[in-house]
Amino acid sequence: MKTKVAQPRIVDDRELPPVGRWKIDPAHSDVQFVARHMMISKVRGHFREFEGWLDIAERPEDSSVEVTINAASIDTGDPERDRHLRSPDFLDVERYPAITYRSTAVRPVDGDRYEVVGDLTIRHVTRSVTLDVEFEGVAVDPWGGVRAGFVATGEINRDEFDVTWNQALETGGFLVGKGVRVELDVEAVLQAET
Repeated sequence: MKTKVAQPRIVDDRELPPVGRWKIDPAHSDVQFVARHMMISKVRGHFREFEGWLDIAERPEDSSVEVTINAASIDTGDPERDRHLRSPDFLDVERYPAITYRSTAVRPVDGDRYEVVGDLTIRHVTRSVTLDVEFEGVAVDPWGGVRAGFVATGEINRDEFDVTWNQALETGGFLVGKGVRVELDVEAVLQAET
């Protein structure tokens, strides 16, 4: 039996994963966000349930990604805050159960980094969001599966998605910041080579 070897491809002096369809492994991936609280600290949260696919093309620019997040799976470590975030004041998960991201363009930047531009939909409002993506390499798992790692970061303004609830502070400013940093650690499993 031949042992699989995971080797990145080299295209234009850049390391890339093998061409094919890759399924995001939620058990080894993380969808995280960071928001300002009271202008003086940060609150971190995660979405615990999500699924997605990466289609890695021969030409990196022809690659694509699609992710669906269960909005109700938001988890900041505080059940009361999480209930508020699920309410109509924020994500309104009863009416809008899914958050989606579908890429529209992939552009090389430098080294093993890319800009992935895509349509992010929250509360049925869609805006273009650019993620800074870095390829972390490939490996073969103990069961013979080929896996690839990626790290992605980006910034969104929650007001642009009609997530506008806030409270003014007596000292000036607002309870919740408008800017939200998105941080993704993705491990994907090759399903089919093309």
